[in-house]
Amino acid sequence: MLDTLTTPPDIRNLSLDDLTRLADEVRQEMIQAVSTTGGHLGAGLGVVELTVALHHVFETPDDRLVWDVGHQCYPHKILTGRRDRIQTLRQPGGLSGFTLRTESPYDPFGAGHSSTSISAALGMAVARDLGEQTRHVVAVIGDGSMSAGMAYEAMNNAGAQNTRLTVILNDNDMSIAPPVGAMSNYLSRLLSSKPWVSIRNVAKDLVAHLPRPVERAARQVDEFARGLVTGGTLFEELGFYYVGPVDGHRLDQLVPVLRNVRETTQEGPVLVHVVTKKGCGYEPAEVAPDKYHGVGRFNVVTGALHKPVPQAPNYTGVFAKGLIAEAEHDDRVVGITAAMPAGTGIDAFGVRFPERCFDVGIAEQHAVTFAAGLASEGYKPFVAIYSSFMQRAYDQVVHDVALQNLPVRLCMDRAGYVGADGATHHGSFDLAFLLCLPNLVYMAPADEGEMMHMIATMAACDDRTTALRYPRGEGEGVDLPERGTPLPIGQGRVVREGRAVALLSLGTRLHPCLRAAEALGQRGLSPTVADARFAKPLDMALVRRLATEHEALVIVEEGSRGGFGAHVLQALAEEGLLDNGLKVRSLAMPDRFVEHGKPEQQEADAGYDADGITATVLALLADETGAGAGAGVGTVIGDAAGHPPRA
Repeated sequence: MLDTLTTPPDIRNLSLDDLTRLADEVRQEMIQAVSTTGGHLGAGLGVVELTVALHHVFETPDDRLVWDVGHQCYPHKILTGRRDRIQTLRQPGGLSGFTLRTESPYDPFGAGHSSTSISAALGMAVARDLGEQTRHVVAVIGDGSMSAGMAYEAMNNAGAQNTRLTVILNDNDMSIAPPVGAMSNYLSRLLSSKPWVSIRNVAKDLVAHLPRPVERAARQVDEFARGLVTGGTLFEELGFYYVGPVDGHRLDQLVPVLRNVRETTQEGPVLVHVVTKKGCGYEPAEVAPDKYHGVGRFNVVTGALHKPVPQAPNYTGVFAKGLIAEAEHDDRVVGITAAMPAGTGIDAFGVRFPERCFDVGIAEQHAVTFAAGLASEGYKPFVAIYSSFMQRAYDQVVHDVALQNLPVRLCMDRAGYVGADGATHHGSFDLAFLLCLPNLVYMAPADEGEMMHMIATMAACDDRTTALRYPRGEGEGVDLPERGTPLPIGQGRVVREGRAVALLSLGTRLHPCLRAAEALGQRGLSPTVADARFAKPLDMALVRRLATEHEALVIVEEGSRGGFGAHVLQALAEEGLLDNGLKVRSLAMPDRFVEHGKPEQQEADAGYDADGITATVLALLADETGAGAGAGVGTVIGDAAGHPPRA
């Protein structure tokens, strides 16, 4: 059946039996595709029937369908003209793993972060009303995304606006409603039907002519009665007409309810509560929904994941190890995450210290201010949030943490390029938006050994806010101490002595710099290579030395423009270190959003892999005939704290 269909108009006249067959085929197509590309599996499997029903009932793309987060949109992509490219999911030049406005007219709003759908859909609905149009606007949001305050801000606004809007609450954790049965399905169909809505509107008109206390009592009885059998009282209080719960895997239940909602002339927003099962239809994903939320390639028959053999510990695991080591020596250390315990390594900390581990839900703003409260009482909170998600808590970092000089520890995983998740998840901007804050300590480890020392540094720093950024993926394979040793605040290190040109690296760009130095050595150049360690406070003694003892300086970071390089350049300008002809280049991410691809290719395209650094140095010294010639290969030295460098 799927072979005979191209876009949603092809499925609008199908029978329920045919829709059920179609859903089965979409599910199998999705499983097959993700098994070869990797990606988000469980969430998409849970909404197959819902996706089929939505495109069957609503006139997409004229009717707007907004998916929250977007990681559940693979069935949507299969049904909206992208099936022939579904095997390119998250591959370079292929389909995005999220909704993307430039990819299809069926994606009216891009996503990647959670809890934005209701706000965006409300904006679309108001635009429709202003333009005197009649289209429907539907937002699909998961119960997990409802843990973010933005969803309630949008619902509160929608209820006050009394704008016609449909919100589908995809409850795949049974966290709101009891199990769905025949009676609740019947009630959902009844409550969404025209006769019920008509009777309700007549009753409202009738009681409107009665004394005010009677009118208010009648309205409360109506809301209470429906809330008693459906659990929708909260949404009613926010101004939504609640329908549900509905079995999200029964098309004979979904289609009539959605059709009733579409055809109603009732003003105001409607919330349809749909209960689904994450991973539905694929047993391995049903049994282990967390494990199969986001997966690499896997065997369809057995469900076994294809995992490459790690060559070194990954940075997330090292963070967990370092945090546990500090917590074992200090009972004031606590770990906080915003709905990403496994992704940030906080889950391992929680196994060891469950009473000191807090998952606050998809609520980054709350996580940071919650940590500020703990810090104000003498505790040592480590807030582990992906770099791209920390953007969501920026005001809290400024107002609730930095401004009050509270020793909150901000730990940003996934700094730099993250590959297949693309522009919404790259850790691009944390350096730019945090380095401008006064009195902040900002660190970036060159390898996993340095990371252990930096975690210890954060734990020991009790007089100001500290921040740590580290990448996704494996480290360099260095030996790890059982516990780190605090570093001198604001002190970098020279790891390779040379002359003519200096390479100043921040974070894991050190190792490409060292490889570039080896390549340049073979050409008769001998660069000095320095590891800044601290983006703030900047090691000005190190910067002065590099600027005064070399003809050229290349600054290398894995972040957006306006970050570490800009910070160093301003310091050079303020001290007059550019006045004597020092040549400077700053390598950072290009000034554009970079979509999904292979991280190593993204780094090469940015020009800060080893080849790019080498080319930059050669171009910088091109007019210096024989610059550095005969200098030989430089030496590698340690740092003042006695930590050996790793070339």
